[in-house]
Amino acid sequence: MKKRNALSLRQLLLMATLLLAFSGLTLFLFHFQKDEKLFSNLTSRLFVDEMTSNTLNMHYSLASPASFGIYDYTPTLPAYSAQGSVQAQVTAENTLAALSALKTDRLKDHNAYLCRLLVRSLENSLRLSQYPYYDEPLSPASGMQGQLPILLAEYTFRTRKDVEDYLALLDQTDEYFASLLAYEQEKAAAGLLMPASSLREVREQCDTIVTKEALESGGHFLQVTFRERLDKLCQENLLSLEEAQHYLAQNDRLLKTVLLPAYIALGDGLLLLEDETIPLTGLASRPDGKAYYKALLISQTGSYRPPEEVLQLLSSQFAEEYEALQQLLSSHPEVVNGYLGLESSPFPYTTASQMLADLRGRMEGAFPELPGEQTSIAVKSVSPSLEDYCAPAFYLTAPLDDTSRNGIYINNKKTPAGLELYTTLAHEGYPGHLYQTVYHNRTALENGANPAWELVWYGGYLEGWALYVEFLSYDYATQLFQEQGRTREALTVQALKHNRSVQLGLYAMLDIMIHYQGLSYKQIVQVLEKFGISDTRAAASIYTYIAQEPCNYLKYYLGYLEILSLQQQARQLWGTEYSDYRFHCFYLDNGPADFLSLKERLAKEG
Repeated sequence: MKKRNALSLRQLLLMATLLLAFSGLTLFLFHFQKDEKLFSNLTSRLFVDEMTSNTLNMHYSLASPASFGIYDYTPTLPAYSAQGSVQAQVTAENTLAALSALKTDRLKDHNAYLCRLLVRSLENSLRLSQYPYYDEPLSPASGMQGQLPILLAEYTFRTRKDVEDYLALLDQTDEYFASLLAYEQEKAAAGLLMPASSLREVREQCDTIVTKEALESGGHFLQVTFRERLDKLCQENLLSLEEAQHYLAQNDRLLKTVLLPAYIALGDGLLLLEDETIPLTGLASRPDGKAYYKALLISQTGSYRPPEEVLQLLSSQFAEEYEALQQLLSSHPEVVNGYLGLESSPFPYTTASQMLADLRGRMEGAFPELPGEQTSIAVKSVSPSLEDYCAPAFYLTAPLDDTSRNGIYINNKKTPAGLELYTTLAHEGYPGHLYQTVYHNRTALENGANPAWELVWYGGYLEGWALYVEFLSYDYATQLFQEQGRTREALTVQALKHNRSVQLGLYAMLDIMIHYQGLSYKQIVQVLEKFGISDTRAAASIYTYIAQEPCNYLKYYLGYLEILSLQQQARQLWGTEYSDYRFHCFYLDNGPADFLSLKERLAKEG
């Protein structure tokens, strides 16, 4: 029998090389899969922990928690405690350390991007946690004393469990408000309490949002909306009439014995804290106010520009918009009269549904279509008891897995009809918050995006987009008037667009002047007088709002300017291949995100 020939040295070397290459590939794949698995496990745990720690937040984020691996949870309305804040900080530090230890070059591209977003978001949170008593959860303009009733009134009932969760949360409102009062007491001890004038505003809200008279009459909006939601479940045969009556009785009992006393106790507690010697000033007047403001600016807007650069950017845009407005008024003097007559001049559409339909039609071609089923929109009026404390309008974000039904609230006391309603519906509806939310949620589900992306939030990304498309809606309204041959109205709309930008730009600059540069009320009055605002009541109102709501105007206007900057970067990178449609797809597909990450992402994609 013939023996086989021995392998040649060359063959042995080739086999050894292949074996080493295979071993290296195996090792690489092992590390790649290991980091992918670690990232998946880490973000999954982070997402579940965040959702189950706040049932109100979870309910507005997920229609069906079980679809995201959340099968069991205790209904929780998270109450503040100093110990809890310390524990939250420790958890954030541990999570940040775990994410930072991952090798992003071993993650899939979309996971590597999300990892960087989460790292930056956690870094921002930890920076803010260094200033534990600078936050203001009871702000007169946006505090939880006004926000919580709205969230409760719009708490969707899809199942019996939702009703029971709602009642469990309502039963915790006394502990929740007590914890916020404890926080204010700690702020007072730290020398960082609100001035007495602001505390009085909050107390007035506590006295009027929930009253014994309204509850006794059965006509309070938290009674009416609860009854309406139960009726729907009965119609769908998910509840019997007897069960509905039982839940109605529970709701009335909790409103009268828990929520009403909670508001009374909060108001009484704030009264005891009032100190007339505390002035209404910006953050810059406080010990670490400027440092806190810089951290807040990043966290709220997603812009990493220092305040000095932001102010320069705002000043440049302000000068550009102001010059454009002056040129328009100079070349078309008839527009000045149009300013006075536009509100009395009939707008082509009178109803919200007509306006939304027109906006949807005009945005076609420049924005990606919404995937999936038709969306329904209910345009509702803010309850009269909340009109004084609510924004002119707002969109309640639809859950990730249920975007078929959407609601926009209009504050009739603060939002006139006509052009202002049209641009407001663009901001809140199409192509604004509603469109952006539905597009993001549906594409995220279709693409199997990591749910942890829902934990990334930047007001600048969201409100910047809404303002960006609001300005586009002025152009749509201009087209609408031009189509009807109403040239003066069309020009007036363009003048109002520039005027709106000038106004928001001014308020954004004042925000930095008050909270970072430390300008006093008297100095701000002098600044406003230079821009023709000499009415003392108007000046006081502007100063008070900005002093109470640091970075709020910057969320909108700086976010808008960052989008314009990103758009310019896209034009330079894409050249002749640029289109608004492509840019809008990029922006929508890569957020929510901070603007530094978006710019890096755009540069990488080329």
